[in-house]
Amino acid sequence: MDGRKAAFTTLGCKLNYAETSTIARKFTDKGFKKVRFGEKADIVVINTCSVTQKADHKCKQAIKKAIKSSPGAYVAVIGCYSQLKAEEIRKIKGVDLVLGTKEKFSILNYVGDLEKKETADIYSCGIQEVKGFESSYSVADRTRAFLKVQDGCDYQCTYCTIPLARGISRNPSIANILDDTNAIAARGTKEIVITGVNVGDFGKSTGNSFIDLLRELDKLNDINRYRISSIEPNLLTPEIVDFVAASSKFMPHFHIPLQSGCNEILKGMARRYKREVFAAVVDKIKSMMPQACIGADVITGFPGETDEQADDTYHFIESLPVSYLHVFAYSERLNTRAAAMANKVNEKIKEERSRRLISLSEKKREKFYRSNLGSEVEVLFESRAVQGMALGFTQNYIKVETPVQASLVNTVRKGRLIQINRRGNADVELL
Repeated sequence: MDGRKAAFTTLGCKLNYAETSTIARKFTDKGFKKVRFGEKADIVVINTCSVTQKADHKCKQAIKKAIKSSPGAYVAVIGCYSQLKAEEIRKIKGVDLVLGTKEKFSILNYVGDLEKKETADIYSCGIQEVKGFESSYSVADRTRAFLKVQDGCDYQCTYCTIPLARGISRNPSIANILDDTNAIAARGTKEIVITGVNVGDFGKSTGNSFIDLLRELDKLNDINRYRISSIEPNLLTPEIVDFVAASSKFMPHFHIPLQSGCNEILKGMARRYKREVFAAVVDKIKSMMPQACIGADVITGFPGETDEQADDTYHFIESLPVSYLHVFAYSERLNTRAAAMANKVNEKIKEERSRRLISLSEKKREKFYRSNLGSEVEVLFESRAVQGMALGFTQNYIKVETPVQASLVNTVRKGRLIQINRRGNADVELL
């Protein structure tokens, strides 16, 4: 396979990016040359997401783009969409291989000599057979890496297909994760984002806990920064908050799925907390780390959600010191309990509610940024730049800009936040 070209693209979450990067390394280890997605390649691998209908649509677009940009390329589709809707993908002319959740990491065993197929081959076991853990981490960006520490989910939220796409909650040993972390550090990476489907559930496979993992990671010398990508409010314990507050390496930045600020809707979603738990976690964080950044996921238009309940969510979030939102309109997924629920919300109403929450998010973000003006910060600068300005992030996840200097890339520099610019980022004066 020496000299053959392989292109990769990823849709969806940080976990998918970690897995794509790991799979790509398997190809380069076998002699493939990695090229950008959209360039001509001998094989194109598309790692998919299926969390919403929009995600499915984006996957189909990516597949068609791959076929168009490399007409003779062998096209392999892997990931959550492949696990859930393999036959749907097989119908797309030009696809050669569809691999499920378990099989994707053994992709080189399935591609053969890259001969095009009349009809795609499908290899996908039942999700109940997916019990092993495949270590993964991304290394494409020297500044930041995504490290997979957990996979799957034992929760049964009524709207979600992730347990059907990724299987049960499972994790590797802490020792294995430390090995991966050291491998990342050896590449000069400064920051690691800890990822998983339900990271707070870490330890089910090994008899320990998420806080145990954090303590061991904190002891390593060669990584400057860690971020926890997303953690359920019922699993973000006071002990974890206290630990992050005391650590110089774990950043004061939390992303906490809320989904709804109405307890009746949370019950319908089969979430494992009430809104009071979320509020208590936010209060705890802010009491320990007043300038911490707190993001939240919110789903609008869940079946049966009334205008009053949507208002309840809006005003609940409005009352809290949340820094930004990721807003999703409810998307019906096959084989979920919510799909059979009555009183579906009109699409136009869902869009209106989404826009309202997105506007609230923008106001929250600006207020949070302005509350930090004048403060001294430490910024990790990235390799990318916009209009002559270097980009970076503070400890508490404020996106900053300063005039480009080559020496800034992948360095942590002290600075002072001086103003919010026209792009909505904070200008930083280096100290």
